[in-house]
Amino acid sequence: MSEVFAVYGAAGCGRSLMPVAATQLKQLNSGSEAIFIDDSLDEEGFINSRQAMNYKQFKQLAFDNKHVLIAIADSDIRQKIADKLLIDGIHLWSVHGCTTLIMEKVVIDVGAAISPFVTIASNVTIGKCFHANLYSYVEHDCVIGDYVTFAPRVSCNGNVHIHDHAYIGAGAILKQGTPDKPLIIGEGAIIGMGAVVTRDVPAGDIVVGNPARSLKNKK
Repeated sequence: MSEVFAVYGAAGCGRSLMPVAATQLKQLNSGSEAIFIDDSLDEEGFINSRQAMNYKQFKQLAFDNKHVLIAIADSDIRQKIADKLLIDGIHLWSVHGCTTLIMEKVVIDVGAAISPFVTIASNVTIGKCFHANLYSYVEHDCVIGDYVTFAPRVSCNGNVHIHDHAYIGAGAILKQGTPDKPLIIGEGAIIGMGAVVTRDVPAGDIVVGNPARSLKNKK
């Protein structure tokens, strides 16, 4: 059965994840080379010496199975692309670095992009199309929703619940919760770069600083 693998998005996120995806394919001895999907292209070409084409051209490729990693930082766009792939019968592809450490009792849904030097500790549940950038970690007993994004060096300590479409900025630290009172990051919340989050963040809020405080409530 013929297969093709692609990274959707050839901006910084996609170009950083492509070597991770290519290495994973080599380790699996799949014999396949990953290609770029970039909708800004009118004609097929090359990006970083790798074959590149737009989505319409990718759909026309004569393969039995198509697998796509969505390398788009914007979580809303990521979801729109995931929905489109589902309609078109194209599989979401999960990729992780060879230095990624994933411990016991971890469940990660499809479409994850987990960069090198990321650690996922025990008893963690993660939704679809999760992005975890370099040197981030998720400690024990965390629950993470769909389309959540971690920028580099995010420190997510134990017993934290992060809802769908939350964005956690580079170097942010999420304080450890407890089994009976987990720290909650609400749906669509944005945690600023370097923020130290010591209490729950409501859905849609934007917090910055140490300790993190809401920008929306700032006068």
